[in-house]
Amino acid sequence: MTRRELLHKTGGGFGALALSGMLEGAAGSDPLAPKQPHAPARAKSVISLFMHGGTSHVDTFDPKPELTKRSGEHLSAELAKTIKTSFIHDPTKAVLRGSPWEFRPGGKSGLLISDLYANVREHADEIAVIRSCHSNVFDHAPAIYLVNSGSQFPGRPSLGSWVTYGLGSENSNLPAFVVMSDGSTKSGPPAYGSGFLPAVHQGTVFRGGENPILHLATPAGVSADAQKETLSLIGQLDRRHLASRAGDTTLEARIASYELAFRMQAEAPDAIDISSESEATKKLYGIGDPLTDDFGRKCLLARRLVERGVRFIQLYSGTNVGDDWDDAHTDLVGSHTRMAGKSDRPIAGLLADLKGLGLLDSTLVTWGGEFGRTPLAQGKNGRDHHPYGSSMWMAGAGIKGGQAIGATDDFGVHATESPFDAHDVNATILRLLGIDHTRLTYSYESRDQRLTDVHGQNEFTDRLV
Repeated sequence: MTRRELLHKTGGGFGALALSGMLEGAAGSDPLAPKQPHAPARAKSVISLFMHGGTSHVDTFDPKPELTKRSGEHLSAELAKTIKTSFIHDPTKAVLRGSPWEFRPGGKSGLLISDLYANVREHADEIAVIRSCHSNVFDHAPAIYLVNSGSQFPGRPSLGSWVTYGLGSENSNLPAFVVMSDGSTKSGPPAYGSGFLPAVHQGTVFRGGENPILHLATPAGVSADAQKETLSLIGQLDRRHLASRAGDTTLEARIASYELAFRMQAEAPDAIDISSESEATKKLYGIGDPLTDDFGRKCLLARRLVERGVRFIQLYSGTNVGDDWDDAHTDLVGSHTRMAGKSDRPIAGLLADLKGLGLLDSTLVTWGGEFGRTPLAQGKNGRDHHPYGSSMWMAGAGIKGGQAIGATDDFGVHATESPFDAHDVNATILRLLGIDHTRLTYSYESRDQRLTDVHGQNEFTDRLV
């Protein structure tokens, strides 16, 4: 190549040549490269099981014998004044509603868990139930934002984005943060968005069913070399466009997504192909059973992604309109029987499989939703939203299972012992990953922002591990 040809290739001059070198250098710095945590980590990956729509705590993981005993009685006026609901406009006129499901002891610990989660109950010794979660947000979207990002308003980075920002990923050929749902969430994409963090940290959505990633195969008639040259040209044009728009993280993320998509064609087909799994494993997750097949596939895929170094996987249960946990407004028994039926066996299978493969010690599994449901009856067969007291659980990552932490009052109305809010939950998850939530910051609007803002307590971690 002559000197003239070299300058022509770079766009016409030494200035362009220097700029080209700068852009190539910038492109070479991978924002998702693995990073060291602040402290020794108990978990390398997180699988977040999100029960979308509001699961009743008093019917799943928070037994209330007094509530059952006094079912049908009116709530006291004093207690009624401390709560508000979306659809029960005068709680003093509403009646207490006991759970129609039995709570039975599970494992050697005897941890009480409802018949709704009979399969998960078999793994009671692996899970720690937190019965004192609470907030004051009782509408779906802001409550989902609060749990996922620490703010009830959209636009802030989600937990998964903060985790990948702080730790990167161990596999450059797969997304660092994967989201799987079976429909549209009530909050939309901001629930797993990157907010003001670089856009490369937003969640990558995988579809349900047998083909989680569309258009993964190279089109017929297009060779690998032709595809690589096409992507190379697109990358050059995008970087030239980026040169005059420094700090445009959306464009940077688009460039990175093209490159990731190309690399995914080599590894993703194997990651999402469950045909190599044994029939016993598929049966463990409920794959092949019409009721559990969809969520079972998601749980099995989550395990396969964890094996391959994906940092954060979030699975949503109940995002189809008319087929979600929120149907409990009018049909508590029907909705919770159906939704627990879809998720119980797959979740139990996930816990058993992770443990059997030696992955549970390095994987944190969390279960929860945006809020609980009121111990009061809504109509003849329903429960309303209830943020003042709810339950979640954690397993893996050295968690001391077989225990319940915190408590609500005798009726499940308020968190009364060791209240645990969204900031505390997120601070705990970060700590289990080796991250100090006060040191994980990003400069935005002239201040160092963080997931937990000025909140978040670490004291709960000591009770979990």
